[in-house]
Amino acid sequence: MPILLPSPEHLKRHPEQIPDAVDKSLALARDGEDLRAFVTLFDERARHEAERVRDALLRGEDLPLGGWIIAVKDNIAIKGQLLTCASKILDNFHSGFTATAVERLERAGAIVVGKTNLDEFAMGSSSENTIFGAVHNPVDTTRVAGGSSGGSCVAVAAGWVHAALGSETGGSVRQPAAFCGIVGLKPTYGYVSRYGLVAFGSSLDQISPCGHSCREIFDLMCVMSGVDKMDSSSADVPPPVRNGGLRPLKRKLRVGVLSDCFGYPGLSPEVEACVLATVQKLRDAGHEVVDVSMPHVKYAIPIYYILATAEASSNLARFDGARYGWRDPDAKSLADVYEMTRGEGFGPEVRRRIMMGTFVLSAGYYDAYYRKGQQVRRVLLDEMQRVFRDVDVMVTPTTPTTAFRLGEKMNDPLAMYLSDTFTAPANLTGIPAVSIPVGKDRDGLPIGMQICGPHFSEELILQLGNEVEHIVRNAAR
Repeated sequence: MPILLPSPEHLKRHPEQIPDAVDKSLALARDGEDLRAFVTLFDERARHEAERVRDALLRGEDLPLGGWIIAVKDNIAIKGQLLTCASKILDNFHSGFTATAVERLERAGAIVVGKTNLDEFAMGSSSENTIFGAVHNPVDTTRVAGGSSGGSCVAVAAGWVHAALGSETGGSVRQPAAFCGIVGLKPTYGYVSRYGLVAFGSSLDQISPCGHSCREIFDLMCVMSGVDKMDSSSADVPPPVRNGGLRPLKRKLRVGVLSDCFGYPGLSPEVEACVLATVQKLRDAGHEVVDVSMPHVKYAIPIYYILATAEASSNLARFDGARYGWRDPDAKSLADVYEMTRGEGFGPEVRRRIMMGTFVLSAGYYDAYYRKGQQVRRVLLDEMQRVFRDVDVMVTPTTPTTAFRLGEKMNDPLAMYLSDTFTAPANLTGIPAVSIPVGKDRDGLPIGMQICGPHFSEELILQLGNEVEHIVRNAAR
């Protein structure tokens, strides 16, 4: 879909137009409210920021993201603004501080126009588990946007913002990016500060950007990544150097195709054919393509749902009605406060995952499930590192299918969980991965291809992603 705003480059050259562009972004979001991408729009705050950025650029200040208009998922904190996580239990809760990633983007000149819809507490693969109503895919409004960062990806795909922030625990930006036909990056674990991100699975979560191109994603990463004293899990690795933007690859790469994914029984033939055709185009462009295998990757989904739910049950224990957020008004005792607030405040998917996580952490099952899950996670990491000793990058489909219909999988949680089959391994092993749109199926629905790399290889996988974008564009002419 076309970008409906002036480009960031244009706005930086003509800063006097920034306030009008922000007004247009807000108007587009309101006109498209049926898609349910946004939960809050920052009219006054965004206009104030637009004027601040305009004046700074006119004074000659160097703002690398001056004029960028962005959206932020509503599980990422912005001081003084609602932070609901699309949950009744945080209804009307306002954040007391701003997430480091957002703070860095705003300091560089980006303007946040609003907070976006999501699966409650980022738990879902369709952005249907939300108190604000299911997010609709702008390509086909009868289809899901993907989840849990569906609102952020829709705001980008619909052309209302230049880029957006989501969060990743098992594929929550790459999956909706693939469904909506845009680019979504899961950075290396620890490369972007998690300070200000409401925790779901702390060893898996990562604030992640989505945008219209790999070049835009690279520009965002140059600003928001790097160590943060407020996040002990952030990595002391310097951010990429922008230096004029994302540069072309200087050499041909050895590209591994994960053969285990292409034998997956749930993989759509159209998705498989489209991704393999793109791989062939990379071979034609001079890259060496080889098959690679990870025998334990088939266990990624069960491992993920053991570890993620265990961490969720721990992280969500703080939402009890005693300290902040919504409290059931009919509670008569402390036990009532806990039971009634959590029972009514959390939606069914969140309650399901808390119960699963509590079970796998319980005394009788900890060794059989949680400990074993961590052991297999280590085996998966060892396999991943072996693969990257032999190849520069690895390619898979992003999702087994294109966007499914609204409501199609709501009563089948296992089918919904399998949407993350190809994305969860990157979160379990902490590696970076990017989803690139590479074609469409017979219904005109976007197909995504995933490029994975070793830890802290964001620039490399985005460079190859940029080349894929050119290949796909040229093939479409």
